[in-house]
Amino acid sequence: MAHILAGLNPEAYDRIYTDRQLLQRIGKCFRPHLLSMAAVVAIIIVNASLGVLSPLLIANGIDRVVKSHSAAEEGLLIGAILAAGLGLWVCGYIQKRLGAKLVGDIVQEIRLEAFQAVMSLDMSFFDERSTGAVVSRITSDTTAFGSNMTMVLNVLSQFLLLLILLIVLLCMNVGLTLITLVLALLIVGITLAFRRFARQLARTQQRSLAHLNAVIEETISGIAVAKNFRQEKNIYEDMLCSNQQWFIVTLRMNAIYTGIFPFLMTCTGLGTVAIVFFGGHALYLGSLSAGQWFLFLEGVQLFWNPLTSIASFWSQFQQGLAAGERVFSLIDTRSHLHQTECQPLMALRGQIEFKDVIFQYNERETVLKKLSLTINAGETAALVGHTGAGKSSITRLIARLYEFQGGQILIDGRDIRSFDLEAYRRHVGIVPQMPFLFSGTVGENIHYARPDARYEEVLAAARSIAGGDWLRQLSQGLNTPVGERGKNLSAGQRQLVVLARVMLQNPSIVILDEATASIDPLTEAQIQQGLDTILVGRTAIVIAHRLPTVYKADRIIVLEKGQILEQGTHETLLQSGKHYKELYRLYFQHQLPEFEVSDVHG
Repeated sequence: MAHILAGLNPEAYDRIYTDRQLLQRIGKCFRPHLLSMAAVVAIIIVNASLGVLSPLLIANGIDRVVKSHSAAEEGLLIGAILAAGLGLWVCGYIQKRLGAKLVGDIVQEIRLEAFQAVMSLDMSFFDERSTGAVVSRITSDTTAFGSNMTMVLNVLSQFLLLLILLIVLLCMNVGLTLITLVLALLIVGITLAFRRFARQLARTQQRSLAHLNAVIEETISGIAVAKNFRQEKNIYEDMLCSNQQWFIVTLRMNAIYTGIFPFLMTCTGLGTVAIVFFGGHALYLGSLSAGQWFLFLEGVQLFWNPLTSIASFWSQFQQGLAAGERVFSLIDTRSHLHQTECQPLMALRGQIEFKDVIFQYNERETVLKKLSLTINAGETAALVGHTGAGKSSITRLIARLYEFQGGQILIDGRDIRSFDLEAYRRHVGIVPQMPFLFSGTVGENIHYARPDARYEEVLAAARSIAGGDWLRQLSQGLNTPVGERGKNLSAGQRQLVVLARVMLQNPSIVILDEATASIDPLTEAQIQQGLDTILVGRTAIVIAHRLPTVYKADRIIVLEKGQILEQGTHETLLQSGKHYKELYRLYFQHQLPEFEVSDVHG
């Protein structure tokens, strides 16, 4: 069984909260809704009072019927009982409605807070976590937490009913009430013993659900690759294993929850037998009237229901607490990015300087080792090197997507950590190797760069790329739907949309990871023309894959294992650069029309 549940380990950012800490956190969630909470509590008190009123009226009626037969009194009594029942129904409806509204508001706020927390995290967080697992915390876990809050309100109602009943029973017969209390404490004590185990099992279930969501999300995202390699069977087996994990954990948890109820009912049954016996004896001796005995039996039954609900609640409550724990862990996760100040930023020249920068994605491997580099404002610098040389790491640090561990990065002579981060990123445009488009139209995706831009500005940005010829190739121009992740467009068209988006952004610094996708010559020419337009007058850092970009770069920087080996223009490096000459032969020379395979070995 252990191997089935393997892989359901907590995330590195998961935290273990005590019940007290979680309850304090839950109370903090309710704090902005004190008025709504007061209304809910008020209706709960009224509801609980009406719940006790009906058996009191019936008991009073029994005693009156025993003593005298008055049709008028009986009519009034029946009317009062009916009115109490109607009031109970109305209050119950209002309680459910107000409670649902209160819990819905809180869940909505927590979900938005969790989503905002995720959006504020640096890219290292997303590198180490699956998308499905994060989505599960924001959706499934917040829903489970909301169900838990609804349960809290219901138990509060039950608790108030229990308190009122206890006062009534004590006034009637102290001895019988003490018997009831002893059994109640026994039930609560045994139930609380399940608390720790139930919480642990609930955590595991939430992790298994997150893992299942991650498998499904990854499968759907990569379905084209799976079909291409005919891996449907293997994917199904992975899904079967993940689903089996969730099933086993859920089965165990349900066994705990369903097993506790028969036990509680047995205890309450024994308690009722004791009350019937001792109450009957008191009735026989005359120390208890028939109406009081009925009220006591009815009250005890009403007492058992909220008691078992409260007792079993502590086990079920653990599932909601586990979900809340996972959500709060996500909310409490802090970005690794550390901004020392929040200086405003109106404009940038675009000078970039690395001073002895040390960077590592994890503690096991250092990517950049005291890198020093200066890129002048308006300069186009092409980064070349083998995989793992540090090219992408440099661009990610400039874009402030990751935190560096040592040295300084200066932009126009100012520490990059001193800027208002949002303002700084508005001056940095990124053209990724694999362009990503959101569902919507071409125009909406371009507009994404500047939500305040007018339609005319969006159109002008689109037309500035390759003279706008690519727009005329689209069926509906800017109104052409791109589909999920841009699947309705070709790879080249997606790249052109991204270029137009960056053009609308009008950044001072452009980071370009050139696409290597196979595209037709016309679209390739349009992309190259669009790149030429974007790079004019801007500082550009290019991870070069195309020979035209290498030719046109003001400076080529050759990297290996996080260090600069050579730098210069294409011509000077071909003449004097040993490392660049080798890279050129491997990566760029084959792009020449006159290239022959023998040239690589010549």
